[in-house]
Amino acid sequence: MGLSTHVLDTMHGGPAAGMEVALYTTHGDAATLVKRFTLNSDGRSDGPLYDNNSLKVGTYRLVFDVASYFKARGVKLPEPNFLNKVSLDFGVAHTDQHYHVPLLVSPWSYSTYRGS
Repeated sequence: MGLSTHVLDTMHGGPAAGMEVALYTTHGDAATLVKRFTLNSDGRSDGPLYDNNSLKVGTYRLVFDVASYFKARGVKLPEPNFLNKVSLDFGVAHTDQHYHVPLLVSPWSYSTYRGS
């Protein structure tokens, strides 16, 4: 149970190791930073973002630093680049369930879904 994330780099065909991510709680237009972290070699955080005891019903935001990641990989991006940071706002309605928020990303596109 709890909250987790995973990022796959669809341009290079593997995990987005080294991507910087920020997690926020949100209330309307206000956002409060919970933590910043760097994805490990598998494109994941080193542990759950929230375990099943600390995840609360509410709204959250994950912000993925896509442009910096691809620039660090040596990808030549135009200025301004098409995607800078990808921000995903989502809600947690059932704390007895696991919420996994994967991101599949390239410098020009992304997709997400609720994983398990």
